[in-house]
Formats: sequence, C-alpha cells, structure tokens
Amino acid sequence: MPKTPNEFSVHLLLEGGHREEVRFATIQEFQQWYGNELVPKNDSKDFINVPIKTVQGEYIVVRPASILAIRVEPVFASSVDRY
Repeated sequence: MPKTPNEFSVHLLLEGGHREEVRFATIQEFQQWYGNELVPKNDSKDFINVPIKTVQGEYIVVRPASILAIRVEPVFASSVDRY
C-alpha cells in the first residue's frame, strides 16, 4: 500500500539565486494555485500572492516572471527533518 503525503513542500527558485519554500496541504491545492494564479500571469512583473497554508497571518508575494523553476516534494509525517 503506497504512503500518502501529509503535505507538499514547494520550492521556488527565483531570479538572482533566491529560494523560497512554501507548503500546501494537498497536491490539488498547489495545482489550483499554479493553474489559476501563476500560469495565466507567467510573464507578468506584477506581484501575486503565494499562499502559505502552514503559517497563519504570513504570506509571500512574488513576481511570476522571476520564477525560474518550481520543485514539488511530498512530505510524509515519518520523514526525517534534514535541516
């Protein structure tokens, strides 16, 4: 039986070498944000909100044109924190 991730860690690689990590509770939440917010504005220099589901009252804004790569990583409750 395959394991089910508890959440998904999304790593954004930004222009200038900056990196940000945000987490989504489900892959569907990430896909909805990606498809509805990021893709339609992919060349825009205007800021868009990136939801941070795990932290109340905190958010990140980013220019879609500055996102160079996105890595989506499943996180399991049994995962070892490697930091």
